[in-house]
Amino acid sequence: MNPIVAIVASLLLLSASLAVHASDQATTEQVQAQLIASVNAVHPGEKILLGVHQRIIPHWHTYWLNPGDSGIATTIAWTLPKGAVAGDIQWPIPSRFKLGSVTNYGYANDVTLLSPITVPNDLIPGGSFPISAKVNWLVCEEICIPQEVVLNTVLPVAATGEESGRGSPLIAIARANLPVASPWSIATEHNKNGVSLRIVSTALQSANVKDVWFYPSQWGKISHGAAQAREIDGDAVVLKLQPGDAPIKPDESLDGVLVVTERIGNETISRGFNVTANTAIQAVVEASSLELSSALLLALLGGVILNLMPCVFPILSMKALSLLKHAHQAQLETRLHGFSYTAGVLASFAVLGGLLIALKAGGAQIGWGFQFQSPLFVLAVAYLMFAVGLNLSGVFSIGGSVMGIGSSLAERGGYSGSFFTGVLATIVATPCTAPFMGAALGYALAQPPVALMAVLLSLGLGVALPYLLLSNWPPLQRLLPKPGIWMERAKQFLAFPMYGAAAWLVWILAQQAGANATAIALGGMIAIAFASWLYQTTRISSNLARRSGTCIASLTLVVAMVGGYVGIKANAISAAQLSNTTPANDNWEPYSPERLRTLRTEGKPVFLNLTAAWCITCLVNERVALKESTVVDAFRKTGITYLKGDWTNQDDQITKLLGEFGRSGVPLYVVYPHGTNTKPIVLPQILTPEIVLTALQFPSPTTKE
Repeated sequence: MNPIVAIVASLLLLSASLAVHASDQATTEQVQAQLIASVNAVHPGEKILLGVHQRIIPHWHTYWLNPGDSGIATTIAWTLPKGAVAGDIQWPIPSRFKLGSVTNYGYANDVTLLSPITVPNDLIPGGSFPISAKVNWLVCEEICIPQEVVLNTVLPVAATGEESGRGSPLIAIARANLPVASPWSIATEHNKNGVSLRIVSTALQSANVKDVWFYPSQWGKISHGAAQAREIDGDAVVLKLQPGDAPIKPDESLDGVLVVTERIGNETISRGFNVTANTAIQAVVEASSLELSSALLLALLGGVILNLMPCVFPILSMKALSLLKHAHQAQLETRLHGFSYTAGVLASFAVLGGLLIALKAGGAQIGWGFQFQSPLFVLAVAYLMFAVGLNLSGVFSIGGSVMGIGSSLAERGGYSGSFFTGVLATIVATPCTAPFMGAALGYALAQPPVALMAVLLSLGLGVALPYLLLSNWPPLQRLLPKPGIWMERAKQFLAFPMYGAAAWLVWILAQQAGANATAIALGGMIAIAFASWLYQTTRISSNLARRSGTCIASLTLVVAMVGGYVGIKANAISAAQLSNTTPANDNWEPYSPERLRTLRTEGKPVFLNLTAAWCITCLVNERVALKESTVVDAFRKTGITYLKGDWTNQDDQITKLLGEFGRSGVPLYVVYPHGTNTKPIVLPQILTPEIVLTALQFPSPTTKE
């Protein structure tokens, strides 16, 4: 018989239902029910657990919260003394029952349904606490029978401090069968074939795991009987779910229980985990909806804007300054300088793209600016910035045929200088993030190698575009001032941003490798300054003096480089150590996936800031917006929890979270409004106090969601 038809028919046979009164036990032909408690006596004002324990005869079953394709969930109507409050049923992890094309969720053999009870404060010790439970269930095999029993018991009221007893041992067994909070990040992903549940967990990839099944709390959100194909995708397990009769919408959460069955020794154990899965952020933010053409355009715009960032602007100023020497003379030469600079930028971005592709192929979690997570790279760039500053200050000069990052930047024939200036611009650009870049890079890092490389080259073209236009468009050149002595002064002035960048990088190094790294870096800079001075002062001397000076200068540089490498390697601090040694400020605490998950489960509002010490944009935003007094006051008044994730050193968890928002690098600012099912608000990469304050105007905790 069709199970649905059987249910309808059996509902008409209510006379088959049994009602048993004045007892804590009741028996029908298929089910034996018993009312149990977690205590033998109650205390005024305490919370206890009451349960309905069912023993079900073989081949029959009762139903879970969501019964599946057919069935009715068990209900318990409590009658309690005045002032007592009964909570909802706590549902143990369910099982699946298939009959033909129908799949049901429920319980066989035995099950205990617990309910939390709050005892009133005004109970008088020595009195009694009467309990009555009207329990309705549907029990099915090939036919289904609705049944009802009334269970009664009385618990004595004990004085505060008096022993209340442990109650029924079945309570502890029942609690062990309840699902617990999920330890993993879980999100839904929508596609044309339905919805997938992405569970970020390597533990579920073990060969001991025999089954992973998701039971939705609401009927019809997914097809109850369809197979849930399980696939491994990097560090995640993906369950592919088929849509049901009332399929989940992209802006809805998918609630339910994830049941994991694994073989441990000779036993097969099933454990349940509560799930509230929202749409994976990349499915709703800008990166997900991009096509390659849009990503290329955004990358180009982001590269252009990147020139205005404090990382790149001094380099662009240096090139504009060098252009003045020949902008009013040879147009062909001017254009060649522009093309050389562009070639340097594009070649550097191509190398960076190749590294990203290789690291991705090796399974690494990487993002924009990843190289600045290496203390050795930071030290090398600090030395480079310091050397460029010395060159601009006139401490030394090197011809364009040898090196193109110093005075040769302004030399008429220094095409290699223009090329290496493009390389330098790329190096200093990577710790910065400009508007439009985030979505484009987030898209690129999720694409095959060809698309990734195309987006990076488009970003590089954007970086080179202002100088390329300036060098190839005479009307723009005519707007430039005429050459003069002021150019030498301007060149010397531009040394100071380089010194500032070097000092900033030394500070970053201290965050990554400890206080000793500062001494190592400063010692290396003294050696570089000495080598530069010695080289310059001996270059116009006799051959012996010149060769000796060059040899000593070179040896000094080698000692500085080797000493820096050895010292930094010995003092490097891991990301884990860094997070443990970084103290929380008055209004923020360190980010961790567990802390964010706990706050979201509790429905508390959160402001998330993913940052890094080497990210100039991040530091400016913190100083201008996040540390502004009105913003700090707003955080306090709204009760928001401010979490800060530090990506200064490599942190796979932060990289993964960035990927969920379609981003490849920092900064990332997210506001999670009050409530468990609210959608996060992604803020722009350039902040003002007004932007933050506007985002904090979400519904208060008293507002009905």
